Amino acid sequence: MKTQLSHTFADIICLENLLEAWKEFVRGKRNKEDVQIFQMRLMDNIFTLHYDLLNHTYKHGGYQAFKINDPKPRDIHKATVRDRLLHHAIYRKLYPFFDKTFIADSYSCRINKGTHKAIKKFKEYANIVSQNNTKTCWILKCDIRKFFANIDHVILLKILAEYIPDKNILKLLENIIESFSTEPSVGLPLGNLTSQLLVNIYMNKFDQFVKHQMKAKYYIRYADDFVFLSESKSELEKQLAIAEKFLATELKLEMHPDKVFIKTLASGVDFLGWINFSDHRVLRTATKKRMIRRIRENSEEATVNSYLGMLGWGNGRKLQREIMRESVQSKF
Repeated sequence: MKTQLSHTFADIICLENLLEAWKEFVRGKRNKEDVQIFQMRLMDNIFTLHYDLLNHTYKHGGYQAFKINDPKPRDIHKATVRDRLLHHAIYRKLYPFFDKTFIADSYSCRINKGTHKAIKKFKEYANIVSQNNTKTCWILKCDIRKFFANIDHVILLKILAEYIPDKNILKLLENIIESFSTEPSVGLPLGNLTSQLLVNIYMNKFDQFVKHQMKAKYYIRYADDFVFLSESKSELEKQLAIAEKFLATELKLEMHPDKVFIKTLASGVDFLGWINFSDHRVLRTATKKRMIRRIRENSEEATVNSYLGMLGWGNGRKLQREIMRESVQSKF
């Protein structure tokens, strides 16, 4: 039997948790009009939300849709302030529990993880497999097609029920999950904080299968991007077939046909914005262009320093100089 969540429905909806969730939610958002309107009657709004939850009359609202380029076009769906406050309240209680169930090499949307640590682990595994660049290291790189848009609600709720004994928490999560769909009972909105946690819970089913059934030692996942490293190309071909079958049958997900490949590290592997080689890494061309464009649009010191810090993770001295030039020129 899996480890069970000890928190109750009352722990999530209590006024103390809602108030703490508000403190976390409002950071960096105080200038937003919808947040200011909600804050004008803050305590009334929080009490109303609490009583609606307590009386099981709460119903998740709709979404405001808009598009961003990050770098490819993405559809974002923004919930109301009231609903986003609840997302934070749920996240505060569920994340610490579920994070302990995730494998060490899952790096997306987790405290003390992220892209930098995923890239660092990639390098560490590559060194092990290649025996410090003395042998060929083969890499299977995979990407899931329309990841958020294809999360199956029934499967997700079944997975959640394996860990959460409180039926009222499950009903609340179902309320949120069913508030959005790309087709009947399928899809999660990119804009929800809860979606970040829910997709990790969903994919943890795959992660556990990879580690305990496939026995893959060198596997890293960041959201819908994941890699297997091996000294054997044929071993990776077998792993690809097994992984594809599991994703299709157990999670109703499919890999992107144009973004799955097996190649050697020496030839350069595109992973998390970097082209990784055996002894160095360089930024992907599209990432470089996007970075320069954003510097031209916003040359504030914090933005420039953020990009300069990122480049410290690879061979980026030439690009660092270019960014400094762009930063200076944009001020005149």
